[in-house]
Amino acid sequence: MAKGKRQLEALANTIDFIIEVRDARAPNLSSSPLLDIFENRIQIIVVLSKADLSEKNVSNEWVRFLNKQGMMAQSLDLRKGNVSKLKKDITRKKPYYRDLRLAVVGIPNVGKSILINQLVGRKAALVGGVPGVTKGVSWFRGQGFLLADSPGILDPHSDKRAHRILSWIGSSKGQVIGSYEEHAKECISFMIKKDIWSGLEKTWGIKPEGTTSDILKNIGNRLGKLLPGGVIDLETSGKIFLEAFATGKFGCMSLEKPNEPPLWELL
Repeated sequence: MAKGKRQLEALANTIDFIIEVRDARAPNLSSSPLLDIFENRIQIIVVLSKADLSEKNVSNEWVRFLNKQGMMAQSLDLRKGNVSKLKKDITRKKPYYRDLRLAVVGIPNVGKSILINQLVGRKAALVGGVPGVTKGVSWFRGQGFLLADSPGILDPHSDKRAHRILSWIGSSKGQVIGSYEEHAKECISFMIKKDIWSGLEKTWGIKPEGTTSDILKNIGNRLGKLLPGGVIDLETSGKIFLEAFATGKFGCMSLEKPNEPPLWELL
């Protein structure tokens, strides 16, 4: 985080735009407060990735909200490669005397690498050092622009509860924070509080009844994850449940809306 911040600060006077990639299911949670260092200095474009996993009306609400905050926001399903409008928005700002310079940033697993590949092409070649630009940054050439890969991993929040929720959407390593069983039970409780259980009930036929342990046992039984003696394997059941949650197996979900309290306050 500290290294990433230093490199971003070094880039501040040499780039024209920052493209920040966030998860459309949780745009506030997956944002980075480190970008505050660019406030009123550099235009920030926010790409809400994984739009296919979020509720469309909520994602549109986020786009309107972020635009009012002075950012250029778009909601995209990057798997479909629909970045033509983003490219147009970028290239129309190109200075006549040089290539446009961009930096793409984002926390892990929000789609940053996919976006870079689509903007510059999968066979994009690294370019040499850019005069006046900090060393240690990888630059790629696109059509009319130079793009810097994210200088360091951006740590979005210091609160441990935030990282637990990020692990549920695949942006943090849950196994480092705790067991799959405990993570799953906490996620189950979160889903019930947020009233986003209907997709799971439709997919697996599990109702949100009983304790979180009871519900996880029902999930394990539904999945057939049994240990010798008929004991339900709660660790494996929790892992499968969390992977299904992260990959959208329970349908489109939006975990937060603009101006709501931080998600981790529900934990």
